[in-house]
Amino acid sequence: MIDLLKECEGAKQIAISGHIRPDGDCVGATMALYQYLTKAMKGVRVEVLLETPPPVFADIVGASDIITEKREDTVYDVFFVVDSVPDRIGFAYPYFQRAKKTINIDHHISNEGGICDLEYIVPDASSASELVYDLLDKTYIDTELAKTIYTGIIHDTGVFQYSNTSPKTMRIVAQLLEYGFDFPKLIEETFYEKTYLQSQILGRTLLESILLMEGQCAVGVVSKKTMEFYDVSSKDFEGIVNQLRIIKGVEVAIFMYEQDTLNYKVSLRSGGRVDVSKVAQYFGGGGHVRAAGCNISGTYRDAINNLTAQIEKQL
Repeated sequence: MIDLLKECEGAKQIAISGHIRPDGDCVGATMALYQYLTKAMKGVRVEVLLETPPPVFADIVGASDIITEKREDTVYDVFFVVDSVPDRIGFAYPYFQRAKKTINIDHHISNEGGICDLEYIVPDASSASELVYDLLDKTYIDTELAKTIYTGIIHDTGVFQYSNTSPKTMRIVAQLLEYGFDFPKLIEETFYEKTYLQSQILGRTLLESILLMEGQCAVGVVSKKTMEFYDVSSKDFEGIVNQLRIIKGVEVAIFMYEQDTLNYKVSLRSGGRVDVSKVAQYFGGGGHVRAAGCNISGTYRDAINNLTAQIEKQL
């Protein structure tokens, strides 16, 4: 365990960052830590360096203060890497390298540690948000901070349906609900609600998806041309890979979208028989046993063939 306030003692400038293309847990964990430190350490400059989060998280306290691009060459006294390894924090990486003290809080099984000065890495945890909660002085938690942690937890547990949900997770959630926020509305607006365009691209992907390995693997691909036609971006693809995974008989789902010509961002989901973090690591990515991701270059056919070859080894 890390005593956050002790480790930040005397600091004048603190930075918090998370992985590129931040998801609900990344946003929840970084913003919860931001809210906590700004409350507990009055007069200290605390900043979140993060790519622009999906719009559904815009109402989180402090979201409008997120720094989304490189600016002056600040040297931070303490730099937190949350829900990520340092080399996946994008534009914030140079600030991490210059920081006087670095702290890593993460739950990815692919994070082998050994890079930051202090590390709290717990692969069995449901989420980075759960780990941030572990480290907080609970006297500083208010309704908004409770909502932010809850948001992160529901997104990385699939609203408590994934196997990473533990009895400890549920005990933490029970304590958070004591703060009296409207959690059904929060779940609806940040997890389930989709725009019309998001629904269209989901439908198009499912319609054009294919089944491989005698129905054990489902694959969905979105090309750059299709993205331009629907005027969608990566932020509109949330949840597609999970829809592919819940097709009856599917053990592993692959969802890919074209970032640049012949370069694909890949999301993987597993029912448990396949450790997709190992598949992702083979291609330079990482993640969890049931949820992982990576980037692959080549045609989408080559990408599918290469991915399925690694999946087939485990099946």
